[in-house]
Amino acid sequence: MPYLLSALVSFLIVAGLVPALKKFALHKGFVDLPSARKIHHKPIPLMGGAAIYAGIVVTLFIFQGFTALSLTISSGGLILVMIGLADDAAKSKGIDFPVWPRVLIYLAVSIIPLCFGIRIMGLSSPGGMVIFPSWLSVIGSIIWVFALINMINFIDGVDGLASGVATLSSITLFIVAIVKNQTDTALLAIIIAGACIAFLLYNFYPARIFMGDAGATFLGYVLAVIAVNGAFKSATLATVAIPLLALGVPILDTVVVMLRRVISGKGLHRADKLHSHHILMRWGLNQIQTVAFIYLIAALFSLLSIVLLLLRG
Repeated sequence: MPYLLSALVSFLIVAGLVPALKKFALHKGFVDLPSARKIHHKPIPLMGGAAIYAGIVVTLFIFQGFTALSLTISSGGLILVMIGLADDAAKSKGIDFPVWPRVLIYLAVSIIPLCFGIRIMGLSSPGGMVIFPSWLSVIGSIIWVFALINMINFIDGVDGLASGVATLSSITLFIVAIVKNQTDTALLAIIIAGACIAFLLYNFYPARIFMGDAGATFLGYVLAVIAVNGAFKSATLATVAIPLLALGVPILDTVVVMLRRVISGKGLHRADKLHSHHILMRWGLNQIQTVAFIYLIAALFSLLSIVLLLLRG
C-alpha cells in the first residue's frame, strides 16, 4: 500500500502541474522550435521537466523524509533541472547552448551521490564481498551516473519515448529492489514510475508538452542513482547484468550512435539523426509505431533482467 500510495501521489502532482506549466510556457514563449533535425512541426512547450522533478522530489520527501537518497536526488536533480531549463530557454530563442559547460556540470552532479555514500562498492562472491579499490569505486560510479544522465537525454527525440522507457526501467528496478528487500530504493523507483506515467498523458503522440533537457537529464540521474543504490548492491559477476538490461534501450542506443559517429568521423557530441528512433522512422514507421517498437524492446530487456534476477536469487 505505501508503494501504491506514493506512486499515486507523484502521479497526481505531475498530472496537476503539467497543464499549468504548459500554459505558462506558451505565454512566455518557452517552446521547442521546429528545425531540420526535429520531428515536430510546430512549437511545443518545454517545461515538463520541472513538473517531473517536483512530483518525484516532493513525493520522496513526503514518504521518506530527509535521507541520503532523498538529498542526493533533490540536490543533484535541482542542478540538472536548472541547467536544463537554461538550455531549453536557449532553444526557445533558436540559440545553441554551449556543450562544455553542460558537460562540466553533469560531471559535477555525478559526484554528488558519492558525497552521500552512494557508490558502486564491489561484487559479491561465494567467499564474501570483493570490495573495489577506492579509486575504481569512485571513477566507476561517476562514469555510470554521467553516462545515464546523457543516455536518457539522447533517446528523448520522439513523443513519449523517454518517459515511456523510463517508466519501464523504473518498474523493473522497483521489482529488483523488492526482491532484494531494498525498501528505500523500491520507493523511489515506484515514485518515478508514477510521475512518468502522469507525464505520458501529455507527452505521448501528439505531444502537448516536452520534458526538455531538464526532465531527460534528471530522469537519467535518478535511474542511475537507483541502480547504484539498489541493483548494483550485492551484485555478482552474473547479476551485474540486471541493471544494464533494465536500462538496456538507452545504453544500446548510445553505444550504437557513438560507434556510428566515430565511423562517420563526426564529433561525439554533435547532434544528428543517427539514433534508433530516427532510423526506424526512416524505414517508414510513424511516431506511434516507432515508440511502440522501442517499448517492446525495452520490455524484453526488462523481462530478461527479472528472469536473471530470479534465476540467480
